[in-house]
Amino acid sequence: MSLSEKEILDIFEKTDALLKGHFRLTSGRHSDLYFQCAKVLQYPDYTQQLCSIIADKFKNFEIDTVIAPAIGGLVVGQEVARQLNKRYIFAEREDKNLTLRRGFTLQPGEKVLICEDVVTTGGSVFEVIDIVKSKGAEVIGVGFIVDRSNGTVDFGYPQISTVKLNVKSYEPDECPLCKEGIEIAKPGSRKV
Repeated sequence: MSLSEKEILDIFEKTDALLKGHFRLTSGRHSDLYFQCAKVLQYPDYTQQLCSIIADKFKNFEIDTVIAPAIGGLVVGQEVARQLNKRYIFAEREDKNLTLRRGFTLQPGEKVLICEDVVTTGGSVFEVIDIVKSKGAEVIGVGFIVDRSNGTVDFGYPQISTVKLNVKSYEPDECPLCKEGIEIAKPGSRKV
């Protein structure tokens, strides 16, 4: 199923997942917009529709495993893996670094698709790329729901997002919202 960017943004609006205010992003940067993908992904129908865009992009690629960074990418990775009928694992934080735990492994030569919910700077995805490469496995591509960078983050592999937006974000010491004294919120999953 193919959705237009407007239809995708309508889903975010309908589910109150597009937040406006002053936010500290997982990257540490500040923004006046926040995409709370979890509010969209609580609805199986929307999850299926959005993840089908990613699955359709990679359905003809040779893939053994789908991996996602916890927590944001968990549902996206699981659903894309389900649609592609591939094994699914995830990386999670231990001492502030993403790592494979719970007995998850990757083998040399294993072909891996990385999935995520929102990309601003791509930090978590780059960490997962490093994990995959450190195990001798091969990154096949990257799929994610929201690209806040409007395509400026390039992972060096085939990649797709369901929606691309150029959402301004600021280093904390350059943030106009901070200078105005507007209270900041941190709705994401990682403490920064």
